[in-house]
Parts: sequence; C-alpha cells; structure tokens
Amino acid sequence: MGSRWRNAKRALGLNLCVHVPRPMGDEEDDMVRRGVSAEGLRASDAAATASSSPRSSMQASQITSRTPSTPTPSSDGLRIPKSGSRSSKRTCAICLGSMKTGHGHALFTAECSHMFHFHCITSNVNHGNLVCPLCKATWKEIPFQGPLSSEHPHGRTRVNPVNWPQDNHMTIVRQFPRIDSTNRQRHRFPSYFRGSEPEVFNDDEPLNLQSEATKNSRQSYLNTVEIKTYPEFSTIPQSASLVDFSVLVHFKAPRSTSQVLSYQNLVSSSAMPQHSRVPVDLVTVLDVSGSMAGTKLALLKRAVGFLIQNLGPSDRLSVVAFSSTAHRLFHLRRMSHSGRQQALQAVNSLLASGGTNIADGLRKGVKVIEERKAKNPVCSIILLSDGQDTYTFSSINGAALQNNSGGAHDRSQVDYNSLVPSSILNGTAIPVHTFGFGNDHDSTAMHVIAETSGGTFSFIESEIVIQDAFAQCIGGILSVVLQEMRLGIECVHPGVHLAPIKSGSYRNQLLDNARAGFIYVGDLYADEERDFLVSINVPSAGEDTVLLKVTCSYRDPLSKDIVHLEAQEVRVRRPKVVLSQTPSIEVDREKNRMEAAEAMSNARAAAERGALSTAVSILEERRRILSESLAAKLKEPLCMSLDAELREMQERMASRQRYEASGRAYVLSGLSSHSWQRATARGDSTNTASLVHSYQTPSMVDMLHRSQTMSPRRRAPPIKATRSFAS
Repeated sequence: MGSRWRNAKRALGLNLCVHVPRPMGDEEDDMVRRGVSAEGLRASDAAATASSSPRSSMQASQITSRTPSTPTPSSDGLRIPKSGSRSSKRTCAICLGSMKTGHGHALFTAECSHMFHFHCITSNVNHGNLVCPLCKATWKEIPFQGPLSSEHPHGRTRVNPVNWPQDNHMTIVRQFPRIDSTNRQRHRFPSYFRGSEPEVFNDDEPLNLQSEATKNSRQSYLNTVEIKTYPEFSTIPQSASLVDFSVLVHFKAPRSTSQVLSYQNLVSSSAMPQHSRVPVDLVTVLDVSGSMAGTKLALLKRAVGFLIQNLGPSDRLSVVAFSSTAHRLFHLRRMSHSGRQQALQAVNSLLASGGTNIADGLRKGVKVIEERKAKNPVCSIILLSDGQDTYTFSSINGAALQNNSGGAHDRSQVDYNSLVPSSILNGTAIPVHTFGFGNDHDSTAMHVIAETSGGTFSFIESEIVIQDAFAQCIGGILSVVLQEMRLGIECVHPGVHLAPIKSGSYRNQLLDNARAGFIYVGDLYADEERDFLVSINVPSAGEDTVLLKVTCSYRDPLSKDIVHLEAQEVRVRRPKVVLSQTPSIEVDREKNRMEAAEAMSNARAAAERGALSTAVSILEERRRILSESLAAKLKEPLCMSLDAELREMQERMASRQRYEASGRAYVLSGLSSHSWQRATARGDSTNTASLVHSYQTPSMVDMLHRSQTMSPRRRAPPIKATRSFAS
C-alpha cells in the first residue's frame, strides 16, 4: 500500500499533495504486530516522497480509525504553543482537538512545519487567512477540500485513483502565486469583512428548551434574598430631633447551586454546570484593528477561547469583529460541542488590520441582541478595544481627543454618547461590559458606554491578564439568579421624610412628598451584595419609633415568577436619657466607601482640569480621614482596600504623562466598580495578592481560579471570595 501511495503522488506531478482517509493496510497491520506503529510507516513513506519531491513544501498526513471521532477541545482555551514544541504536535492549535493516532482525522503539515487538522486549516483558509495561525508565516501553497471528481473549475485538478473509496473527500494543496505587496494586502484582508450579511439578524439558533436548567428551574437556588437594616444608632433620646440620620439597607442575593460544587469539580469539568444556572445570550464585540496585531490578538483569541469553553450547551454566543467596519463572524449559536468547535475556528480566523470603528461594532452587537427571534433569560455584550474611534467623531471631536494635554475643556467637546446605539440611550436593557486594552485606548469612551448601558468598565493594563479579566466578568454573567430587582423604602412615622437618595449608578426616585422611594437594582449575580445608605430626619418621640419599612421584589429568571419579600421594619428605641452609645460599624463602613468614591470622582475632575496637585491632595485628605474612622481603628478589611486604591490613584496622578497613560483608565474603572458595587479588573485587582479585589463573588473567584490554573505562566494560589464592603 505504501508503494501505491508513493506512485500515486508521483503520478500527480509532485506539485499536488493528496490525502484520502483509508483503513489500515496489511503491511501496517504486520508492522504493528512487530511493534512498529502505522504512523511510523506513514512517516517513512512521507520521507521517501519528500526526498524525491523537493518542490513539495506541504504534506497532508493521516491519523486513521475505523470509527472516526470529533476532536475534543482542551480545557484551557485557545493555546498558542511554541513552534516545534511537543504540545503543538499533539494538539491542533485551531480546534484544540487531539492529533493522536486512531482519531480518524487527516493532518496537514505546512511549509513552516506546523501541523493542524486538515478540516480545521481548510476552514481557516476559507475565512481568508493565508498565513500560519501560529507563526504568521505567509504561505505559498494553500489547502482546500472537496468531493472527488474528475473536473474542477479554475484549473484545479481533482483525481480519483484506482482502489480509493468513492465516497471520501480528498484534499489538494494548490500553489499560491507570488504577488506584490499590494495584492498581498488585498488577499490577507479578512474575508469576513468582505462577505455579505443578512439584513435582519433573526437567524439565531433555536433555544435548548429541553435543557436541565428548564426542567429543574424551581430548584435552582438554595434560598432567597437576605435583607438586613442597620440604623446609625439603635437608641435615640426621646427629646432628640435629628437631621441626616443614616440607615443602611443591606441585601445579598441567593446562592446558586453551582457554588455547592467544589473547586476541583469546576476545574475538571469542561464548562460551568448548565443545569444549575440561567442560560445566557452573549455577544462579544472585538477590536481587530491594525494596532491589535501580534501578541495582543493572540492573547485575545486565547481569552475568547476560554470564554467559549466555559459556556454551556444552552448558552448562545455570537462574535462581532470590527476595524474600519464591523462584521458578524457567526450568528447567535448554541455552544454545543459542534457550536464550540465552529466558534473556535471562527475566532482563530481573526486578523488585525484597518482602523477603529467602535460605534459600528457596538451597533452590530446590539443588532444581534435586538433582532434575535428567541431569547435566553440573560443577555450581555462584551466590548474590547485598544484604541480610539477614528470614524464616529467629527474633526473637532477628533482634535480634542488627540490633545491629551488640553484637560477637561477639550475632552468635554466630545459627544461620547454618539458611540452608544440609540436603543440603549432610550432605555433598552442591554448591559455592555467594556474592556480597555493597553495605554492607548479611549477610557472615557469605554466608561461612558458601560455606564449608559448598565455594564462595567475594566482596564486591562497588562496583556497577560486579558483572560483573567474576561474570566471574572463571565463568572458573574453566568451566575445571574434574579432580575428586575426593586428596593422600596417607605416612611412609617408621620414626621419622617427621606433625603435625596445616593444610590451610585442605580436609578432611584422619591414619591409622595419624599415619604417613599424606590431604587431600581436590576440583575444580581449569585451571592452578590448591595448596600444603600438612606438619610432621613428623626423627630422627637415619647416611645420606640418605627422609622422605615423596607420592601423588595424581583423576578426569578427561570420560573418568570415575581417574588415579593416580607417587609423589614427599621425601629429605634427611645429612652428618656442615653448616656453613651457606639455608632453602627456597618453604617460607618458604608460611609467610608461612599466618601472614598466621591473623593475619587472629585480627584478625577481636578486631574481633567490639569490640576494634578489638587487631585493628589484630595486623595491624600480622604486617606487621612479614612484612617481616623471607627472602621479603620477596628482594622476592617474595607479600610485597607480603600486606602490601597486611593494610594494607587495618587501614584498614577503624579504626572500628566502617567495620568494620560494609565491614571485616567484606572480611576474610571474604580468609579465603575464602586458606582455599580460590582467587580471590575484594573491594575493587579485580579491578582490573588492584591488588596483591590472588592465585590468579587464566589462564581467570579471560581472562574478566575479556572483561568489562572489553566494559564501556564501563572499558578495562582486559591483566594477567598471577598466583598470588603459588607458584613
């Protein structure tokens, strides 16, 4: 059989490399019985062919099995193996499937010596990529695949030799003509930007209605929302009449059953358990402009690969890539086994070129969500960019963006809302979690997009933490346990009224002459906590006083039921005389958090005016006041976390150059985190040794563990999930 193989290839003129799957021959069977593998036999055949055919620079090899199987992706996302490493020989860098003997898949060895599954590399070529996915070498010959026939258009010969199965597919390597630099740029420009798209994105894959999550929807959560209230003082003299009396309302979301699984089980599984959580519709909008070329794009592919591997079969994903224009790589597709494989191949086909059109990318991502026929209970968009939008803003706005030394006056001329789709500006609930990559991205634009849509803004300063930043974010998105949460506050005593409510980025309203109010919280992740400080007046009274009644309602995302919790009363004792008392540590802790966030905002405003020394002084004064608080004296973790964050901001405001490079983005990411009370990535916040990792939930920490364990560069020790701002 080996001689037939060699003769057939010689008969083709040595300029085509043909591969057809076939069963193991008698000669190979005999060699296996004598301890020599069939793979070794084929290697010797290949060597003989190569020696007689110096022009043949690519070779299709074969791994055969009588029962072919689909390659299974590895668990650590899109690996980027080193050239010539043993791992790259065992694993296809495109689909992450095994390339071992007996898996029934053809292999392709390129002229640069890298090896891939043949069906993976042909798919890659069909997406317009004529370079090696690993070393980026430009190929002179490209593979394509098709059914056997005696004729083929465009002069490509297809051959059907004797004794070869008629129903198999054969693969041919076609020599790619030499082209000048202009044509090479045209050929290398990604084909997904040149292809057509449907006018309406209603081609989403149907939902998995038979998923275990649907069947067991009413048993998905272990308990309900936990609500606690803390008055600033539990005792007030009868004759006292107080103004600006604080009451803390604290609540914690229920725990998802996925948290019951051990960390070891999470690491060994291929994805977060689908039966224990709500399925999601997720769209990633990725910047593939020219500045993303090289390591940035490689690490982005790995991070998106990690995301794909951790979605379940009921989750759906669509990927939008943008540079000068935007294009949807594939429709909203369920992440079944085949869906993951196709998604990985599409992501691996990304190439970096062109400018940066953030608005077009975001519009297309929102279009995918808005025009889908079916809807999973949770939807989100992840937007990543390393640059500034060079297409949306007017020439005046562009000049303002380029003038980094101009301060707030120049940046105030930029209408960042022009980047946000009108549907989101009009109130459509599609949270966009933005990620600013590197020191050249427009952090103000990314912060505005996140703030307007109800998402968070993360600052990815170092390239190696991009996967960790994604992991923390999707750890939360995949753990939503309640939606449309609304907190109600009602004054009970006739002399009590509410002061304006400070609820960060959450919308609130006062009703009935400030006798009632609402805070609209929206979605909560499993184990996520929220604190709201309400200020009221307290009139004098001759007996114990019920000041407020706190109510809460939300929608269960699985059962669709509206849940109303029993009202909680806020009561204080009213003796005639109070000799001494200690204020609530919980209230003091929340005051510290709110005042620190306000100081960050004021410092940022000063820095944008160009008054960096004033900004540093504001932060220094807040650190001094913080150190004298009751919570600081009791060594509360909150104080250490806030002090570390304020100190880091001071350092990043030490000079105009440092502030422009990273200070602005760091501060805005911190403000995003505090205003939503939700974890964001900034600086070293995803590092286990960092003090600045507040608001992390167990689901986020589990996903971070998964990411860091699978990253060969870092083997991070376990850390506990922390929310420094709650009891």
